[in-house]
Amino acid sequence: MPPPADFHRTTRTDHTRIGAFEGQSDVGAALVPGSSSYSDATRQYIIVSAGYNVWYQRDEFRYIWKKMSGDISLAADINFPDTAGYDDRKALVIIRQSLDDDSKEAVVALHGGGLLHLAWRPEKGQFMKEMRANNRKGLPDLVTGHVRRIGIEKRGNAFALFVSVNGEPMHQVGDPIQLHIDAPFYVGIGFCSHLPATTDTAVFSNVVLENAAGKLQ
Repeated sequence: MPPPADFHRTTRTDHTRIGAFEGQSDVGAALVPGSSSYSDATRQYIIVSAGYNVWYQRDEFRYIWKKMSGDISLAADINFPDTAGYDDRKALVIIRQSLDDDSKEAVVALHGGGLLHLAWRPEKGQFMKEMRANNRKGLPDLVTGHVRRIGIEKRGNAFALFVSVNGEPMHQVGDPIQLHIDAPFYVGIGFCSHLPATTDTAVFSNVVLENAAGKLQ
């Protein structure tokens, strides 16, 4: 169910650097605070988060971010350590106008159950739109869990979903969507358990973050 109209919570933000990113936030201030860590040895980011959803007209999720401008290539391998977690939990590579819970944004999300989509909020406070990648252009049934690497590319006002299904080079799925986001904006990785007061964990590895299009690998 969507949240009540005009319901918001103020985002909690820590400006301490973490890996390649400048800060981390509990966007939408989920009922249980999240946490994030980075290991230089494994080059993995571990994100723990509750949060009811990243959807409708507002979001609740843990976000590790960097302020950037221009074109972007962002990708990561995704792993959910708890294989029994909720199917609707979402690991995200996401570009947002702001840290407000109702920000304009474009996001590629991999669900615990295998659903993969490119979604976007056209304007602040509006409902999300989506393009589902499952069963498009010869992709296998993603619900079986083959997909572990997802990416998003920003090329001007065009945002596209990229994926690697079985370790092959990343390739675009579907057409780009058009969305104008003013510079500077926030670029990063995030996770939402899809449970308002229960945390879960996602691990992001082999993260690629480039200030140019065409760099996904």
